[in-house]
Amino acid sequence: MALHFEREEYAARLDKLTASMREEKLDAMLLFAQESMYWLTGYDTFGFCFFQCLVVKADGSMTLLTRSADLRQARQTSNIERIVVWTDRTNADPAVDLKNLLSDLDLLGERIGVEYDTHGLTGANCRKLDNQLQSFAEMVDASHVVSRLRLIKSPAEIAYARRAAELSDAALDAALPLIKPGADEADILAAMQGAVFSGGGDYPANEFIIGSGEDALLCRYKAGRRELTADDQLTLEWAGAFAHYHAPMMRTVIVGEPTPRHVELYEACRLSLDAITAILRPGTTFGQVFDAHAEVMDVRGLTRHRLNACGYSVGARFTPSWMEHQMFHAGNPLEIAPDMTLFVHMIIMDSETGTAMTLGQTYLTTQDAPESLSAKSLDLIIAS
Repeated sequence: MALHFEREEYAARLDKLTASMREEKLDAMLLFAQESMYWLTGYDTFGFCFFQCLVVKADGSMTLLTRSADLRQARQTSNIERIVVWTDRTNADPAVDLKNLLSDLDLLGERIGVEYDTHGLTGANCRKLDNQLQSFAEMVDASHVVSRLRLIKSPAEIAYARRAAELSDAALDAALPLIKPGADEADILAAMQGAVFSGGGDYPANEFIIGSGEDALLCRYKAGRRELTADDQLTLEWAGAFAHYHAPMMRTVIVGEPTPRHVELYEACRLSLDAITAILRPGTTFGQVFDAHAEVMDVRGLTRHRLNACGYSVGARFTPSWMEHQMFHAGNPLEIAPDMTLFVHMIIMDSETGTAMTLGQTYLTTQDAPESLSAKSLDLIIAS
């Protein structure tokens, strides 16, 4: 088995989960989030695009229900001992197979937590699940039970996050020599992703973002490539990924001479990031982090140009997003604690003047001030 962590660490994670289940009075949990399965057992696959479920009972026993294509995947990448396969067939309803499995596990009439809030459980499969189990047991939304446990990283996880950050820095180093008038976005993107792969990293959980000109104002990947002009702007958001652990970064690079608006927006980004890092420590809530960001932006008249979130927790994630549930947005009462890996981003998109500016990187929280996992400068990058 190709496990990324020692068996003792997986055992400790299972102990934490079963303790949380006792607190929630859950007799079992149905895990559909791939990152939950990966964190708990090492199981590594993109097969979650189909119906699969890891059943965890309060006594710590685990059973995976999956397709035949993932049988060997589970055997070789996880510590799961019991694997049940549902059969692909016309009009298949794997929720029936799950119901039969739960019956075999003596869970009829019990209180069962379900990870509903995940890309690993589509709307169609959720309807099948509820149709089969609503009269079988008491179903409880337990979407964030494992997600909360994953917030605090172990020393081994932090080591992977540090390696991911090194790969993020390497990706920027690979991109910068190529950013100049006439450069093709395709070459820049290839160099960045290639640096991650060459360093032993993985595909990220979502595509790198790259956009120049008016597309520099976009916060999502889009198909199509463009050549940079003599006076341009290039927005990049990327993440080194190692053992699926992510360390995102974000920059808007100026090609040629920056406009006064570029400089103004960069200064707002830098001041906002400074305000956040000053309070990014235990006891501060995620909502207070957002408030610090918003205050800097709003007093400069940038309310309509900023976003309504300024970052989120990161860790081991799978397609289609490297974002965790926990975000920096207004009113989030979750408190920061040591050993969290948090991506903080400043994003200003001024559609009125067509000006973009971004600045972001990943931090490790400590007992005091946060530690930047990137070794790169936060200065405005100007290429010519």
